[in-house]
This record gives sequence, C-alpha cells and structure tokens, in this order.
Amino acid sequence: MNFQKTNNITGWIAFGVALATYWFTFEETASYWDCGEFIAVSYKLEVPHPPGAPLFLMLGRIFSFLSFGDVTKVAFWINFMSVLASAFTILFLFWSITLFGRKLIGIKEEKELTPDKTWLLMGAGLVGSLAYTFSDSFWFSAVEAEVYAMSSFFTAFVVWGILKWDVIEDESKANRWLLLIAYMIGLSIGVHMLNLVTLPALGLIYYFKKYKITTWGVIATLAFSGGLRWARSLYQRSYRARPSFPGR
Repeated sequence: MNFQKTNNITGWIAFGVALATYWFTFEETASYWDCGEFIAVSYKLEVPHPPGAPLFLMLGRIFSFLSFGDVTKVAFWINFMSVLASAFTILFLFWSITLFGRKLIGIKEEKELTPDKTWLLMGAGLVGSLAYTFSDSFWFSAVEAEVYAMSSFFTAFVVWGILKWDVIEDESKANRWLLLIAYMIGLSIGVHMLNLVTLPALGLIYYFKKYKITTWGVIATLAFSGGLRWARSLYQRSYRARPSFPGR
C-alpha cells in the first residue's frame, strides 16, 4: 500500500465532505454582526474596524467579481470564500493529524508503514478532521464572511508546514518549508492575529529537532517564541487604542 497516495486521497475526501457540508449550509446574504461590515468594505475596498484585515478584503474583492455586477450576489460570493477556506483548513488538519500519528507510533520512513498502520492513521485523520468539521464554532465561522475561517486556514497550514519540515532530513529542502511558513505567517497578519498563537508550538518543534532537549532549552524556546507573540499582541492593543479618524 502506497501511504503517500492513500494519505492524499483520504485527505481530499475529508476536504470534499467539509466543502459539501459548508456549501449546502452557508449564508447567502449578510449575517447580523461584523459580516455585513466585512462584505461592504471588501466590495468597496474601504477601511474596517481596527486593526484591519487588508488581505481578507482584497481576496473578498476578488470573490465579489464572481457576482458579475449583480450586487445582490456580492454577499453570496464573499461568504463562499469562507466556505472554501474552511474546507482547506480541514484538508491540512487531516494531513497534520496523520503526521502527528506517524510520530506517536514511531514511524520515521514510509517503508515502515504496514497496511494496518496506514489505515490506523487514515482513521485517526478522518475522525479528528471530521469532528472539527462539524464542531459548532468552526461550522458557524465557515458559512459567513468573517476573518476566522481564513485565519483558521493559515493556522492549519503553518502547523502542517512545520510537521512536513520536521520529517525532511535534507536541510536544503527543509529550509524551503521554513521560508514558506514565515511567509504564510506574514500573510496571515493581514487577516487576523490568530496565527501568532502557533509560534510557541512551532518554536518547540524546531527546537526538538535541532537541539539536545534540556529543561532550560525548552523554557528559553517558549520564552522567545511566546515573547514574539506577546510583542505583536501588545502592538495590536496599542493600535486599537488610537483615536479613530474624524467622521468615522
């Protein structure tokens, strides 16, 4: 049994289940909270409440083009952007679970995976990813134009990315994943700050692979990565505290 092929196919099956679920249940107009604001400012590329979400607005604007000039369909297509982002979140969550599972059962190379272990990992991935698919809070964010769906996508992607990096022994190839992770974290700030909560976990995975594990090493890694997150959160709070522009 080819693990990589089975892993890819099963992951896309989880993606398909999530996509169908959210597609059939997503909001076709504006929900009665921040969603109306995000739809309006995406369509007109205006300024939302601080700290802003420029990448989300630009992508929302692109999706609004699918309305082909029918303003009554703008909300429909911007909401659909969250549907798509959430389905991809489930895809990367599935692949993250199978990578975690390989580490838990001590599998370093694919040739060590027997068919029963492969199906064990596929089952774990499906149970975990589909449980999250149908969780109340994620399902609600997946069907409307809010930043949380896309932010969850970036979060799922960087966690999957660091786990992929962890299993690559060739340093030159592995470093490409670190660059991609850094780039995606940078992009995610243009959507929401949620991605920053992954920094301590990413830091620990990097530390565990690169250095000899000691108590002070773990503490230093957590302090450094947590400090990066804290510094960015402090900046965000100071930005929110600034006075609004006259007339807003």
